[in-house]
Amino acid sequence: MSTESPSPKTFRFDLAAEAITLRIRWFGVCVGFALVNLISDELLPPGTSRNVLLLNAILGIGVAYVAIDTYWSYRGQVFLSDFPLAVSLLETVFIGLLCYFDLGQESAFRFYYLLSVVVCAIRYAPTITYATFLFHAASYSILFLAVPNSQTLPWVIMVVSMGWVTWASIQLSLLIRFASQRLAEANEQLEQRIAQRTQELRESQAMLVQHEKQAAFGLLAAGIAHEVGNPLAAISSLVQILKRKSEDNDTIERYQMIGDQLRRIQGTLRELVDFSRPASNLASLCDVRNTVEEALSIAKYYKRRKGKRIVTRYAEGVPPLRVVHDQLVQVFLNLILNAMDATPEGGTVEISTSLESGWIRVAVRDTGHGIREENRDSIFEPYFTTKATGTGLGLFVCRQLLERESNGRIDLTETGPSGTTFSVMVTGDALLNCDDILPPDAGADHSLSVGESVLPAQEPASDISE
Repeated sequence: MSTESPSPKTFRFDLAAEAITLRIRWFGVCVGFALVNLISDELLPPGTSRNVLLLNAILGIGVAYVAIDTYWSYRGQVFLSDFPLAVSLLETVFIGLLCYFDLGQESAFRFYYLLSVVVCAIRYAPTITYATFLFHAASYSILFLAVPNSQTLPWVIMVVSMGWVTWASIQLSLLIRFASQRLAEANEQLEQRIAQRTQELRESQAMLVQHEKQAAFGLLAAGIAHEVGNPLAAISSLVQILKRKSEDNDTIERYQMIGDQLRRIQGTLRELVDFSRPASNLASLCDVRNTVEEALSIAKYYKRRKGKRIVTRYAEGVPPLRVVHDQLVQVFLNLILNAMDATPEGGTVEISTSLESGWIRVAVRDTGHGIREENRDSIFEPYFTTKATGTGLGLFVCRQLLERESNGRIDLTETGPSGTTFSVMVTGDALLNCDDILPPDAGADHSLSVGESVLPAQEPASDISE
């Protein structure tokens, strides 16, 4: 009779050993019934007899025990697992009774002692196996003394055989356990490597998607700038010519307004082209305040900017930092756009800079609903997003750019019903010995000069962000 093998995902050595034990025990009782009932008395040695009825009863008790053991195994448990010596003692008595009521010292059931030792070595520690060997040796010795005409040489051979099988089984069991442990460790390491490689592949794919999006956006922006820039230049020239020829002050004033709006459009195109140009991976000295302002100048055209107040608080005197400028702009832009998405109309996005313990800290805070607790551990993973139209690459790209290229990091500093704060931390050799410089609201007694600017929630009617 067979039992189900343990699943590899829930592998337990004790259940695997129990499955082997059950097979051996069912084999033993089945063979026992065959020895008792299928071998006739004519095949027995002269002058010997057996109590067949009593032997069948003893084997029946064995069948009941194995059936109970099998039932426990199907439930994922080991019968009498906390009492191994008691199990060994029961087996010793069981085998001894079979031998006594069969042919005594010459009974074929004496080989069950060897099977019992092998099973014990597979299931239990060496000390339990050695104790089982002593039980069996004592049982066979009692049988040798209790049965008349027993011979010494077979007794010695049997006891020595039990001792040798005990030692060999223990060594084999230790080898199997060691190999099983090493295999489990190797399997765990393999799973970890596969998970790591899979994560690296996902990250590489995400970065590639991001680069392809930027390249496509760059081509589109360059095309738009070219197609729109040439007509704008012609219109601007015509406006200047008409302005010079006009003598009416009211008309000149209107031509001036047209020229101002044309220059505004041209400025927007320049910003678009600058942002979409191929990114440089060369580090250069950058002022963090100017980098944040550059990101804000791009974010002001975001369609969800309307009705939201942007407050910036910059700590003055923060030294420049050698970083990859384009990448830092992209990080700040992603955070600002995320903050705008999270902030309801009438809310505030606050950006502040400070110098703390040799690190420049740029905090971007929104007044949105916060991030759910179950999502906080996944927000930096690629393709994870809570937005209906999001790609899930923004925060992941920010972390990759900061950790791999800019000697920095990004952290979720605070989140709750009142809003969320992300902090970008960057550092360099020039900052190691600098004193802390905090934004204006960081301490009531701080006397350093700081800059503060506020972008109103309501833009002029001519603002294209409307």
